[in-house]
Amino acid sequence: MARRTKAEALATREALLDAAERVFEQRGVTRSTLADIAAAAGVTRGALYWHFEGKGELFNAMMERVTLPLQSELADVAMKPGDPIDALMHALERALEQIASDDRTQRVLTIANMLVELVDELLPVRERYAQMERADVLSLQRVLERAGAQRKQALAAPAAQLAHGLHAMVRGLVDGWLLHRNFDLQATTRAAVLAYLRGIGLPPRSQALGNR
Repeated sequence: MARRTKAEALATREALLDAAERVFEQRGVTRSTLADIAAAAGVTRGALYWHFEGKGELFNAMMERVTLPLQSELADVAMKPGDPIDALMHALERALEQIASDDRTQRVLTIANMLVELVDELLPVRERYAQMERADVLSLQRVLERAGAQRKQALAAPAAQLAHGLHAMVRGLVDGWLLHRNFDLQATTRAAVLAYLRGIGLPPRSQALGNR
């Protein structure tokens, strides 16, 4: 009986997270109420509050259920053996593949990037997501610094500036694709990143990567 109760609790929690994704996507985060989410999940508000103290906790749990592609791929790319730019290109390709092919990843990125309003209730949520983005930029900065050191060449600009520029370009392409779906995300982002890296004097060393 205890096992069944635990299984039912887990099933309810998953149903609430599924419902939060749908409701947040349809109405935006600020306009969505916990009552809306409970109704969409087919449970009472009491059941929702048993799992989550408020909208912020529910939102964060929804985010945590999905491994965000860029964050997971960039976390340790600077420390991988071999050429750091080649490792970066492989990491970006894996991240873009997940974004382009996984519906849940697309929903969560759409909600996090476009549907979270800057209101007091959600400022902690936005700050948490901003921290994740800062970690991505720092990972890119370390890749560029290591690549410059390994190749014994000076960077075209401070690594932090180059990392912010690269991150903004990739983020902008992902957001544009999520909004319109009118171009090939993987091919377009790959071409743009290659052009950027060549422009700052750090092209991939792998012939297979550089010639695509």
